[in-house]
Amino acid sequence: MTNSAPIDDVPIGGEVIRLGQFLKFAGLLDSGGDVKEAIIAGDVAVNGEVDRRRGRQLQHGDIVSFDGRRFRVLP
Repeated sequence: MTNSAPIDDVPIGGEVIRLGQFLKFAGLLDSGGDVKEAIIAGDVAVNGEVDRRRGRQLQHGDIVSFDGRRFRVLP
């Protein structure tokens, strides 16, 4: 299965960011509770694979998918 959704670049201003922080930083979710629910429900994927760890460290170039959209982590 391929995802043809365009990729939006999100500069994080640092080397790494945790998945939960990224979802809030990118404006995808408003609260930590919403982030926790989305991740536990399996609604978030990193580099094409569902990841249920809020603390997952994202690196530059990682692609986060959520709600039919894709976001690339940039420095």
